[in-house]
Amino acid sequence: MNIPARRSQYPFVTIALIVISVAITLLTNFSLVPALVIGLPGRALFADVLAGEVWRLATPMFMHLSFLHILFNMLWMWDLGRLVEILKGSIFLGLFVLVTGIASNIAQYVITHSPGFGGMSGVVYALLGYVWMQGKFNPRFGFELHQATVVMMLIWYVVCWTGLAGPIANWAHTAGLLAGVAWGYLDAQRARR
Repeated sequence: MNIPARRSQYPFVTIALIVISVAITLLTNFSLVPALVIGLPGRALFADVLAGEVWRLATPMFMHLSFLHILFNMLWMWDLGRLVEILKGSIFLGLFVLVTGIASNIAQYVITHSPGFGGMSGVVYALLGYVWMQGKFNPRFGFELHQATVVMMLIWYVVCWTGLAGPIANWAHTAGLLAGVAWGYLDAQRARR
């Protein structure tokens, strides 16, 4: 992906997110760790978070359950996260990942009533939606996703919903995509004014 040179900054947040994800995934041996999931099975929704363990809202995004899971999420994080960080800044990317990651995790947990999920896919779909809308509606953004990239990611989104790819946190994908599209569209409208 050719990223336009708008800022001369180094993508520290993107690299940090990748390093943290890889480290936690390897330390947890590609499994979910009870101290990092959003809640514990058999307990009331958000009981652990309400008891003060607020990190549980964000930490599921750092645990990945297979080599391919982390590989593809980190490749997309490198491409899309780095792009957003270079064009919008490190603080923006950090806030964006935190907000969309937590929103994705909450959606998956509330709708399924299960803490059995992990991964950065909700954030990746949020980044996709954000960049897609910015490129489509904000000429000053300086980058537009190739239509084939958007189509491929949307096809994968549908395939995940079919169940053919195994158990997937589809509500996290959906929440991330919707949050990214909304945020990207609203930012694009602001930039056009």
